[in-house]
Amino acid sequence: MKKVYLILLVLSTPFLMSWGFFAHQKINRIAVFSLPSEMIGFYKKHIHYITEKAVNPDMRRYIVDDEAPRHYIDLDVYGDSAAYHLPRYWMEAVEQYGEDTLEAYGIVPWHISAVKHWLTQAFLHQDMDAILRLSADLGHYVGDANVPLHTSENYNGQLTGQYGIHGFWESRLPELFFESYDLFVGKAEYESNPQLRAWEAVKDAHLALDSVLLFEKELTEKFDDSKKYSFEERGQKLVRVYSYDFSKAYHRRLNGMVERQLRKAIKMTADLWYTAWVDGGQPDFKSFSDKLPEEEELKMDSLVSLASEHESGVVTK
Repeated sequence: MKKVYLILLVLSTPFLMSWGFFAHQKINRIAVFSLPSEMIGFYKKHIHYITEKAVNPDMRRYIVDDEAPRHYIDLDVYGDSAAYHLPRYWMEAVEQYGEDTLEAYGIVPWHISAVKHWLTQAFLHQDMDAILRLSADLGHYVGDANVPLHTSENYNGQLTGQYGIHGFWESRLPELFFESYDLFVGKAEYESNPQLRAWEAVKDAHLALDSVLLFEKELTEKFDDSKKYSFEERGQKLVRVYSYDFSKAYHRRLNGMVERQLRKAIKMTADLWYTAWVDGGQPDFKSFSDKLPEEEELKMDSLVSLASEHESGVVTK
């Protein structure tokens, strides 16, 4: 009965989640090719899994109560310059604000550090199932931390009369213009402080937020609705989307922002995978089996498939 309920929920609630399925999967896939020779063979062998499961954290929002806050942080609710003065380490943040407050407004930079730690432990124990699962998850949260709209309470423009901008920026634009991006980011490098790296990503993303909102508002004044929007077939539905001309104009005004944020997410994902492997004792992957993880949490293929077909409108934070 629970499975039927979840499927009906997906069918009846169209949504666009963080970076869209397309971009999240691209981030994980491309990050694999930045890994050193000691790691790339294993990750390439399982690249389909790591790519497809990049969306699992979004799917868990429907079945895990604590999942949603792991994808964002509403910096603006903490006041001006919050990106600079919020405590970088979890226990300090809990002491200052309390765990309930932090959970209410998002914990993505702290959660990235936690997942990196769990991945390190998986390497130490040579737990292949956990390595693959956590690698896929880590790439997802890193991707979210690099999205400007994941750093604000105004995550979908609902506070500024720009409802829908969330999916526009992080799904529509990369899907339209991905082929023009240069996403080669070089070799993975060791990160001495993953927690501070996560905060740097969030801070940089937040600094771009004003432009994300301002440029869309300025262009909207120049495009009437008949030119701002168009209709496309998605599966068996006709869905209203931002028109190609409006998307192209916005993409041009952003001056490479979406590409830059994708590059940062790809580089950071590869760096943290590599760092976890080094900190986890640099295990030799030759002794690992070819068997893929089969734990219950990851048996969500039907949900992912259904959600992919119905990505088209309402953003769930």
